[in-house]
Amino acid sequence: MPEHRLLLRSHLGVDFTRFENYVKHGGMTQARRAFARHDASDYLAPDAIVDEVKKAALRGRGGAGFAAGVKWGFLPKDRSKPRYLVINGDEGEPGTFKDRYFLEDDPFRLLEGCILTCKALGVHTCYIYIRGEFHKGIRRTAGAIDQLRAVGWLGKDIQKSGFDLEIWTHTGAGAYVCGEETALLESLEGNAGRPRLKPPFPAVVGLFGCPTIINNVETIANVPIITEMGGAAFLALGGPNNGGTKIFGVSGHVKRPGLFEIDLAKVTMRELIYDYAGGVLGDKPLKAVIPGGSSCPIMTPDEIDIALDFDSLKQVGTVFGTAGAIVMAEGTCLLKVLKRISRFYEHESCGQCTPCREGTGWIARIVDQIEAGNGRPEMIDLIWDAASAMEGNTICALADAAAWPVKSVIKKFRGEFDEHVRLGRCPHGPG
Repeated sequence: MPEHRLLLRSHLGVDFTRFENYVKHGGMTQARRAFARHDASDYLAPDAIVDEVKKAALRGRGGAGFAAGVKWGFLPKDRSKPRYLVINGDEGEPGTFKDRYFLEDDPFRLLEGCILTCKALGVHTCYIYIRGEFHKGIRRTAGAIDQLRAVGWLGKDIQKSGFDLEIWTHTGAGAYVCGEETALLESLEGNAGRPRLKPPFPAVVGLFGCPTIINNVETIANVPIITEMGGAAFLALGGPNNGGTKIFGVSGHVKRPGLFEIDLAKVTMRELIYDYAGGVLGDKPLKAVIPGGSSCPIMTPDEIDIALDFDSLKQVGTVFGTAGAIVMAEGTCLLKVLKRISRFYEHESCGQCTPCREGTGWIARIVDQIEAGNGRPEMIDLIWDAASAMEGNTICALADAAAWPVKSVIKKFRGEFDEHVRLGRCPHGPG
């Protein structure tokens, strides 16, 4: 199994929430290069940071997979307005738990990435938006920021460079929709977390009406690694247009649930489940897997010999998502799974768009009826029609997230719906 441990360092047994330990293990080396004298031999110029990130084909690790360097290039050349960097730490996708690692256990890796990105883009204020339930992550990230400020890496004239920079944490209120970048901005401004119409896009009109770059926690944590090893070397770890390594969270019916760092495009879903995560619990047959968090279309056992990257998974009708694989063994009732997922999206809809506000409720209620044994054959097609009407017809992708798992289960496990209706109960028994 190819394995390059660049991001996950828990195996070292080091407390990386302490600045001195982070420095002892090579931390701040790249930040020092970025703030060195311009005539220094190892000076890392702002344009060089951007160029290396583009060469690395670093794609956003928050779900959309958009190239980070390309997104940075959308900032307007005019610098008459302030620019902002916003880090999306609102990790609310069920089945996803990778960003918490940095917020709780390795915050300086994220913060050094913020410093490098701000220097590269001419940003003087950065906000890290953290999900409100992440009490430990909020506390430890804020503590790391205080440590950086105490040693002159934040504030006015940092490292006597003439460059001012402040990084602040901002606590969300636990709304899933605030993982969508414009809803996050609304929340950050003190408004209800509801997505904005686009265009304009945040890079042009973002936080407080100013140019804003929004990146995921894991995305920015990669920046110091890229500038150290070089964009080309980072790209070579993965596949074409899929540079570097990627943290996968694996949960569900596996023997070793947890976080695993894999080389993009060089590890299959089968290898992730059976080699990294130890196989299915109780050595039962695999029934299904959701590859990247609850919003992703489901995969069947005959589809798992596919490379894990942003492009390959499309071949089996699913998406990479947030890289939170949920494994389900034979005997799992997929109607019960859908019942929980559908209720989640009904609860988390902001209500702004009618297809989402009404559609998520319809789906949740119909799935509930079928699972409870009160279904009729026509209800299955009704769910499909409701999901199809939601898909692509709302301001943000929450409606899509609610529709995709439902449609994929109907498409690939239609017989399970039929059995529930025919028997008037769950064929897998109670529980």
